[in-house]
Amino acid sequence: MFPQGASTTQRSRYRPRPDSMDPYFYQHGAVDSYDVRAHDTLPPYDWKPCPSPPPHTRRDWRKRKHEDYGSPIDKRRRGDDSPHPPSGHSLICHPRHRSFSPDPGLAGSSRSSSGFDHPHSRVHPCVPAIPRNSMNHHVHDNDQLSFQVACLFEMCQQQHSDLCRKETCRSLLQEDMRVCTMGQLYMTGSTMSGLACRSSDADLCYVLHKKMDPIAVLSSLQRIMSSMNLVERVRLIRATVPILRFKEKGSNLMFDLNVNNIVGIRNTFLLKSYAYAEPRIRPLILVIKKWARHRQINDASQGTLSSYTLALMVLHYLQTLEKPVIPSLQMDFPECFDPSLEIDMIPEAAQNIPRYHSRNQSSLGTLLLGFLGYYATQFSWNNNVISVRAGKALPRHHHPNWKDKLICVEEPFEKKNVARAVHKQAKFDYIKSQFFESWLMLRREMDLNSILPVQEIIDEETSWQ
Repeated sequence: MFPQGASTTQRSRYRPRPDSMDPYFYQHGAVDSYDVRAHDTLPPYDWKPCPSPPPHTRRDWRKRKHEDYGSPIDKRRRGDDSPHPPSGHSLICHPRHRSFSPDPGLAGSSRSSSGFDHPHSRVHPCVPAIPRNSMNHHVHDNDQLSFQVACLFEMCQQQHSDLCRKETCRSLLQEDMRVCTMGQLYMTGSTMSGLACRSSDADLCYVLHKKMDPIAVLSSLQRIMSSMNLVERVRLIRATVPILRFKEKGSNLMFDLNVNNIVGIRNTFLLKSYAYAEPRIRPLILVIKKWARHRQINDASQGTLSSYTLALMVLHYLQTLEKPVIPSLQMDFPECFDPSLEIDMIPEAAQNIPRYHSRNQSSLGTLLLGFLGYYATQFSWNNNVISVRAGKALPRHHHPNWKDKLICVEEPFEKKNVARAVHKQAKFDYIKSQFFESWLMLRREMDLNSILPVQEIIDEETSWQ
């Protein structure tokens, strides 16, 4: 009945989910506890690939795209309205509209929806300006900032059609690659963790059952993929974790493929567990990534912070509040995140994590402002290591190999520094300055537009294809 790894003390805190929590699950007498009946909110994941597409799919998909999706009349017949809000409606200035619904298809199953006509359908479902049948994300009357965070998340989050499209590409690649190799191709990263936006790249992990040189494997795959009709612009990037970067032909969808980076699969499902254990996590991480990208501090290749590092920084902040929003799941459920788990057991173990109910009922706006303030004025960069695994900041002297690092963020499984890309003092100073300046501006204005261009980002995401 109880999730594996739960101690006797933890089990005493489990309680049935009250009916009143559907759908407004913030409105209850909050105590720090897990809900054993709510763990079905974490969508299942099936490693099985999609069924093979019809033979004509690969040859004719671009022709069919123009035939089937070429005119506004055809779009109306399909019921696909424009993803943009109606003219005259202010998306971000009316806190009386204060709720939104989660995307039921995000990071769910690797199998495509039965309604997905063919692998490269350009499906653009209508994204309502004011969501209906929604879940309350703790947005109160007259709380403009929280409403803006909620709306930005709702308009930018990955849609079910986006997930199906990425998964279908993965399945087609798997089928073609198996002709020459014997590996298994897995979807990882924000696409699967539920932290992606519509324009997010898709991460793939190619798992071989024996240890091989990643560069040699990727070079072979590059030759194979260069002859495929499905992808184009295949480049080998010799980073710390080497990858193949390529683009779906005829679209803007980018993929990053690595070899045998199993820890990437483990941290994908760790983040997915956090994302669905506490519903404020997904909006916060998405908005903070958008803020960091706008402020030019979200690009590890340029010596700043990766999206994974930013997600861990958000979780660390939420864990270390006086009343934590979320505890360390690795501490509470060690067996579910055992680094020795076989790869096919990783998703199954993660599904044992139930929803967490925190006494901290802070709004999205309060938590966003607090996140910026924490790293602007409170966190000791010189003395501490961010550890989501431990659920607290660790003193640096416990990590002698990190003593000369500028930012220390512990990878929860391998315990390496995922912020190692920040190695220049000028970049570090710039990152800190963006936290401080944004914190001051947001505290003064209490308006999300003061730190990033909200409508511009929404327009970009809703027009992405």
